[in-house]
Amino acid sequence: MRKTGYKNSRYIHFSREEWAELRAATPLVLGEEDLADLRGINEKLSLDEIASVYLPLSRLLNLYVAAAQSLYKVTDTFLGSPATKVPYIVGIGGSVAVGKSTTARILQALLSRWPDHPRVDLVTTDGFLYPNRVLEERGIMHRKGFPESYDQRRLVRFLADVKSGKEEVGAPVYSHLTYDIVPGEERVVRQPDIVILEGLNVLQSGDPGLGKQSTFVSDFFDFSIYVDADVRDIERWYVERFLTFKNTVFRDESSYFRRYVDLTEEEAIEEAERIWNEINGPNLRQNILPTRERAQLILEKSSRHEVRKVRLRKI
Repeated sequence: MRKTGYKNSRYIHFSREEWAELRAATPLVLGEEDLADLRGINEKLSLDEIASVYLPLSRLLNLYVAAAQSLYKVTDTFLGSPATKVPYIVGIGGSVAVGKSTTARILQALLSRWPDHPRVDLVTTDGFLYPNRVLEERGIMHRKGFPESYDQRRLVRFLADVKSGKEEVGAPVYSHLTYDIVPGEERVVRQPDIVILEGLNVLQSGDPGLGKQSTFVSDFFDFSIYVDADVRDIERWYVERFLTFKNTVFRDESSYFRRYVDLTEEEAIEEAERIWNEINGPNLRQNILPTRERAQLILEKSSRHEVRKVRLRKI
């Protein structure tokens, strides 16, 4: 198989067609009936996309997980300690509206069908946002999604507990409907084989809000993925998603964004563009995009939301 050559790059570059060949004999275990649960808002996910992009990726991750499990056994043997179960952690980062949540759901569905690691948990960093009350007290409600709006210490502690093999580890739950943490509710992780952590800033290696703390979320990743696209396309997808939400979930009586329901389409577009220009766009440029090259694998999307290129970091 020919790989696109970039001699001085840290990555091996693959076209969609080249990457699809690496599926080998991996069977497609998902059907049309699964797509509705996997695709995101305004995404046209197809079985061809899953077969060409995500099946090869699930095969690669399966090989990595098997190698990691063997390495853990070697370490336990060397230390003369009983074998411990250590979850493999995959981090997925990228902008708002780029499709990282869909990527995470697809990988969870595919990886859980491999016999060596049937238990795959998906956790989003949204649950580790500070409650709106705290954000308002600190005057950073308008910075929601920026690094300082997350309880980074709690997130690091969560990953440390998961990685240490703790039997049960709780994570806060976030409601996109109320736009806030759900009081008293937890998502419990019970020693899964794989944990997929998806979020905006997961690949960062530093944050002013952590002070002198030297341990970061990305330190716990065994493998990391960045979902990439042209910024202009991401902005368009964000506006399209906002319009879709305006006519659907924003209509719920409990929705934090119900005030947008009565906007005309033109007014809604203006509001979505304002939010992008003041919050999501700056966060992408300042905090998210600079972490892209830290990922071990980059999925580059076309304007049609399809992955057109894949970059895999050289070992």
